[in-house]
Amino acid sequence: MGNQHNDHWSRREFLSTAALAGTGALLGLQSNSLAAEPPAETNKLRVIEPPEICSGTTLIAAQELLKGEGFTQLQVKKATGIDGLNAVARGEADFSITPVPSLVTRLDAGEPLMLLAGIHIGCFELFGSERIRSLRDLKGKRVAVSALGSGRQIFLASMLAHVGLDPRQDVEWVTRPIAESMQMFARGEIDAFMGFPPEPQELRAKKIGHVVVNTTTDKPWSQYFCCMALANREFVRKHPAATKRTLRAFLKAANICALESQRAVKLRADKGYTADSEYALQTIKELPYDRWREYDPEDTVRFFALRLHEAGLIKSSPQKIISQGTDWRFLKELKKEMKV
Repeated sequence: MGNQHNDHWSRREFLSTAALAGTGALLGLQSNSLAAEPPAETNKLRVIEPPEICSGTTLIAAQELLKGEGFTQLQVKKATGIDGLNAVARGEADFSITPVPSLVTRLDAGEPLMLLAGIHIGCFELFGSERIRSLRDLKGKRVAVSALGSGRQIFLASMLAHVGLDPRQDVEWVTRPIAESMQMFARGEIDAFMGFPPEPQELRAKKIGHVVVNTTTDKPWSQYFCCMALANREFVRKHPAATKRTLRAFLKAANICALESQRAVKLRADKGYTADSEYALQTIKELPYDRWREYDPEDTVRFFALRLHEAGLIKSSPQKIISQGTDWRFLKELKKEMKV
């Protein structure tokens, strides 16, 4: 699946468009579209650059595109997914990309966030010891995550709820730094480890444990987005034109990741992320970055909100989450403009 990125957009189309229009105007946008729409209400934009391979590479690839959209005062803040999410919620940053389940819990808590589009599926992989063959086998077992409330813990909690387990009672959560958790898993001191790139790539290379669930390829997880674009709610309200331009840059960047993985890794390396270049390239090739064209992001929010509600981890109904925390109008406009 990871390399089948040409459902709507072939490599030949990408290269011919790039040759004709240059990077700033490529990826399906008519050359007169920018001139025909209102200018951004502000030329200042604050974007999170997370170190995570999946979302971070997209946001790195988006930065030159954002300048082309008229954001001459682009401020980039390096922060992890959770820290970036906190910054957007507090109004210290305007945009980021992060996994959906943790976004749903934040919306349930009333944080001023707005989900705008899905970016890609996949990322997470659950690794198990020999005695763990399915999610249900985790009942009564020790499972490692970075922290309670982290993106990977909430994602796994939704997976457990989907198969009828209670994530609050049926597993023993072991919270340790990632490197320590991986060592514990390798030594057999814990039964399962919820991995996030580049950890799954490293575990597979070293033949440690085995993959129980791969959210990129295994249903139902492969049918829903993992990471989504989000913004501060007040920014969206005040700056709709700027919001649309920002999202367009994000979606173009997703196309770059889908069709030009080597280029995406080079952009990442140019930013100083070189330690995991081999795993980064493998990750970017595996993740279907072009599914933003096909999948309905509202389905994703509803799916995870249902799972988390069933697990007792959120109080709001899925419809309340969707009505208060999502705005798909920019995505709908951009799909038409970008010839989807």
